[in-house]
Amino acid sequence: MAEFDFSQAIADARAKYEEIALALDVDRLKRQEQELEVEAAEPGLWDDPEHAQQVTSKLSAVQSQIKRLSSARTRIDDVETLVELGREEDDSDTLAEAQTEIGAIAKDLEDMEIQTLMDGEYDERSAVVTIRSGAGGVDAADFAQMLLRMYLRWAERNGYKAKVMDTSYAEEAGIKSATFQVDAPYAYGRLSVEGGTHRLVRISPFDNQGRRQTSFAAVEVVPLVEATDHIDVPDSEIRVDTYCASGPGGQGVNTTYSAVRITHLPTGIVVTMQDERSQIQNRAAAMAVLQSRLLVLRHEEEAKKKKELAGDIKASWGDQMRSYVLHPYQMVKDLRTGHETSQTQAVFDGDIDEFIQAGIRWRHEQRREAAEQAAE
Repeated sequence: MAEFDFSQAIADARAKYEEIALALDVDRLKRQEQELEVEAAEPGLWDDPEHAQQVTSKLSAVQSQIKRLSSARTRIDDVETLVELGREEDDSDTLAEAQTEIGAIAKDLEDMEIQTLMDGEYDERSAVVTIRSGAGGVDAADFAQMLLRMYLRWAERNGYKAKVMDTSYAEEAGIKSATFQVDAPYAYGRLSVEGGTHRLVRISPFDNQGRRQTSFAAVEVVPLVEATDHIDVPDSEIRVDTYCASGPGGQGVNTTYSAVRITHLPTGIVVTMQDERSQIQNRAAAMAVLQSRLLVLRHEEEAKKKKELAGDIKASWGDQMRSYVLHPYQMVKDLRTGHETSQTQAVFDGDIDEFIQAGIRWRHEQRREAAEQAAE
């Protein structure tokens, strides 16, 4: 076995660190940290809890990046000192410890490098993932549930907050579909490479003849589109008409101009309100209803945008991006990147970081090639 080259390994780690620090722009991160700290210290920050949450989350993420970069630099310096000490004292245990630490540093730098490749418009955001069973009957429904568990375990392993938002159970076993949200910096950037059709090959546990079954499930990943629960409606965008209310309510309602009709000019939405006794009350109630309808409209537009981002994902033969084979051999293989492993149980237990990292590198290369072709 060749002797481990400590000098080269440390030089490689230091060069990799410099590349990452340049790509992430440490000075920019520190400026961003200062700006967010000022914003987080404003007295009225929590008057808008949603905005406050966004500010504090961004600040925490930026501080974590800065701390991680600083820690990597310190660890490289410390391991270099450890190697020198081990060589001076001819201490094999110290050198073995240094070699282990160099391996850990290299792995951490590789993970940080992945973040520099997530430069898409929405990559920094949280992710909403929907899994749907496809061709394959009850086996496909069971496979969809296996994938749901896999991703939730992945989030748990990485310390990411995940919340199941909706589940539609199949009649016999498994799920027809499920939607969950992962709240973490760059959750969309990581999980977006998981979007596509997944294929499972195994001996069906639902076939009393023990035959091999191929089934499919579709994974759709979209970014969490940011929106507030309050919609500002400028006076210039509405027309307000008042009129006498009709129906029961007594003389005061029917003889005064208490009823209100508000027309939102940009969308044509019309809201009328006459239940309250005063014009002021009816106008306030009508505005609340108008804001709610505009919020629904915004959500519908966001859903349309999400659908465009997710694309048209099918779950059948010829469309798969990853195969999970449990019979006649054990293998999980990504058909885009070529990354594969025989540790199928570990994968279904959430150990998919290497698949995700390979996918991010593949996507970055695809973007680079597309940019070069566009420039030609």
